Amino acid sequence: MYDYFEGRFAEINPAYIVVDCHGVGYYLHVSLNTFTKLKDKPQGRIFVHHVVREDAQLLYGFADESERRLFRLLITVSGVGSNTARLILSSLSTYEIKQAISNRDAGVLQRVKGIGLKSAQRIVIDLFDKIDKEGIIEDIPSTDRKSVV
Repeated sequence: MYDYFEGRFAEINPAYIVVDCHGVGYYLHVSLNTFTKLKDKPQGRIFVHHVVREDAQLLYGFADESERRLFRLLITVSGVGSNTARLILSSLSTYEIKQAISNRDAGVLQRVKGIGLKSAQRIVIDLFDKIDKEGIIEDIPSTDRKSVV
């Protein structure tokens, strides 16, 4: 529904950003990585993902398109909701997540608070082919790939 918002950052903190777009303030949940990239900027463009649930409509903001694409992939995994995906993106960089998935290293994802072994393995198994199909793996320098999760 929304692609991005561009405007003045009326409020910035580690959990959310309020973007003032022509007098309308949009409350966007953000990861710590996005907060770190935007905290010193008075204005800018922030990419958006809109979540519609039975009890709420939520907006998630991202400093760059690659983080949003990874967020969208993460929420396709069974058991990984938008808040869990944001927690993963707050705990690890997009590069670390992509590398863990491409190397089939569930242990890296398991270091994230609230992600157990089974969830980490499910993320690796479900996203390995999706990242490969989208060409996201090409962003990662070649390393030894592990064949066992």
